Amino acid sequence: MMRGEKSVATAVRTEDGRIELETSRIEEQEQWWKKVPILRGFLNFFIMMVIGSRVLTRSAELYGEETGEPSKLEMWLAEKSKKSVMDIAIYIGVVLGVVFAIGLFVALPLGVVKLLELIPAFGSIHWVYRNLITSGVRLIVLFGYLLLVSLVPDIRRVFMYHGAEHKVITCYEQGEELTVENARKMTRLHDRCGTSFLVITVFISVLASAFLPTFDSLGGALSFLARFGTRLALLPVVAGISYEVLKGLARFDNPFVRILKKPGLWFQLLTTREPDDSMLEVSLTAFKTVMAMDADESIPTVRFNVRKDYRIVRQGILADLKDIEEKEAIADWIFVKVLGTERSALPTVTMIDEEQAESAKAYAARVKEGEPLQYVLGETDFYGITLKSDPRALIPRGDTEVLVEQALKDIDILRSDAKEALNVLDICTGSGAIAIALSIKGGIHVTATDISEEALSLARENVESTGANVTLLKSDLFEKAEGVYDLITANPPYIPTAEIERLDAIVKKEPRLALDGGADGLDCYRAIRASIESHLMVGGVFLTEIGYDQGEAVSALFADMGSVEVLRDLEGHDRVVKVKRNV
Repeated sequence: MMRGEKSVATAVRTEDGRIELETSRIEEQEQWWKKVPILRGFLNFFIMMVIGSRVLTRSAELYGEETGEPSKLEMWLAEKSKKSVMDIAIYIGVVLGVVFAIGLFVALPLGVVKLLELIPAFGSIHWVYRNLITSGVRLIVLFGYLLLVSLVPDIRRVFMYHGAEHKVITCYEQGEELTVENARKMTRLHDRCGTSFLVITVFISVLASAFLPTFDSLGGALSFLARFGTRLALLPVVAGISYEVLKGLARFDNPFVRILKKPGLWFQLLTTREPDDSMLEVSLTAFKTVMAMDADESIPTVRFNVRKDYRIVRQGILADLKDIEEKEAIADWIFVKVLGTERSALPTVTMIDEEQAESAKAYAARVKEGEPLQYVLGETDFYGITLKSDPRALIPRGDTEVLVEQALKDIDILRSDAKEALNVLDICTGSGAIAIALSIKGGIHVTATDISEEALSLARENVESTGANVTLLKSDLFEKAEGVYDLITANPPYIPTAEIERLDAIVKKEPRLALDGGADGLDCYRAIRASIESHLMVGGVFLTEIGYDQGEAVSALFADMGSVEVLRDLEGHDRVVKVKRNV
């Protein structure tokens, strides 16, 4: 990982030998604490620790792909916390790491002194010797810890990459061309290394402890707890001072300063190892990327192509949608959208890209907030045709396919009787769903009208994307429709005004103009009846969608035109009124 003035880049060598990059921009903000000595040191150190942990986590995730069946624990975590086992392990690891560090470098040295004071031969130890003993224990612990972890193969590789980082930075600072050959010749030790910071912190704590009370008068465990608490509280100050010292020493190069730097450099012999050329190449890639991004703000950021377990991601989505009806179906359609696959193929999916997983979570969050799924996805399937869907028009529903199915049957009958091409009109077209389906499936030209310009704009996009042979007109029902037609279809607003407010919140997200049918829900049907005889030829057919309880009322409005039939949907509800004009 390399951090520049305006950007951060992480390079990782994958198992197949490629170098993957992830980059980000640093937000340039004037933060007052950056100008405050000591405080800026502690906060900068803390921020870099967070960034370092995040980088290591992201690197691990790149190698974290597993295709086995997720465990019950993984599925439970996905449902309850929306976190993976790795996420939880990282959080626990950070907490345990902090506790472990405090225990080793604060509690243990003080405990050693306390044990020595319990030995009669030592008695009460002077504060000077006490500080020397605690500092000595800290250095021994630090040395022993680094020595032990360096024996772990994975940690040893991390230390090799640490050495590669130092070599590349030194190569740049010496003005050499950034190549593997030049970087290889550089030292793996560096003045501003975090290891030197840790060593300086140990020595600064010795000096700082000299100004703290000994609490000897408290005696026993109380004196130990008091010393522990004050040393713990002093850690931010010690870290801040150490940061300033590290920066100060890096500015100078003389015999005295070199002596002060030596202990940190010695410890770097443990935390760095000689890297191989492939590691130098990775470090050079990260460094060059940062330099390029700092110089050119137009360079886009990139992310690792991390793969996630589909089943765990899906479990998290279902947990988000737990209060939503048909959550399984909604989750299916969300994944169909983000994966670009068929619904029937979902059971075979095992892994999903991280960006796809994040898109799925974002879609689920919008559905959870009450936005219709079709608006969230930006599309819907109607009669086997994919249509754009958004708040400009009513969402095409499966119930309306009953009307299309009957219309196609009537088109076949009318076509066999007609001497010329059929004239078909769809009023209240909305998204254009009915007109497009009839045009594509029936192989005919359809004229479609709507009073809403917004709905027509969506219908135009759907006509263009599907290639349907549909002419769109802005018209209040038949106002701009010229001539007479063999078939007229309609899906007008038919919900009574008083019932609008009682609709599900998700339905009320749709245009009210497409829902509100007046006091009894029949206003639009009355307006159609008043003008339809001027536009429907004798022998022609009119098909209109209706509410589940409107079959009798709508049929009565058109009974004097000819034969009237009420068609039901798959659930047995009245759904379509068919009128064949005989007079």
